[in-house]
Amino acid sequence: MPISRSVETHELRAALETVRDWVLGDDGPEPPRPELAKAVRLSLRVLAEQAPGRSVEVRVPPHAAVQCVAGPRHTRGTPPNVVETDARSWLRLATGALRWADAVADGRVQASGTRADVSAWLPQVGL
Repeated sequence: MPISRSVETHELRAALETVRDWVLGDDGPEPPRPELAKAVRLSLRVLAEQAPGRSVEVRVPPHAAVQCVAGPRHTRGTPPNVVETDARSWLRLATGALRWADAVADGRVQASGTRADVSAWLPQVGL
C-alpha cells in the first residue's frame, strides 16, 4: 500500500533500512552520504505529500528542505514557520524512534512559528 502518491512504502523502508543501525544507534560512523540523503529526501517528500501546502518549511541540512502544511503561503525571505533538525533526529522522528515533543524539548528540533508542528504526520513508517 502506498504511503503517498509518489513514494511507495517499500521504497521508503528500503532507504531507511540502509541507515537503520545509525538511526537507531547512539554511536557509529555516519552512513555514506548518498544513502543518508536518499532516506532524508524520501521521508521529506512523504511529509510534503501527506501535508500539502506551503506554510511550513522543514529543513534537514545539508540534505533537503520541503514546504508543507496548508495555510498562508510564504513567498519571500525567511519563512515564519520553520522546522530545522539534523538527519539522525529527522529520521528518528520519521520512524517513530523519537517523539516530536521530546525532540523539541531537548533542542534536537528547532520549531519556530505557530504552524511549525508536523507531529500529526509522524511517524511515517516504523523500522
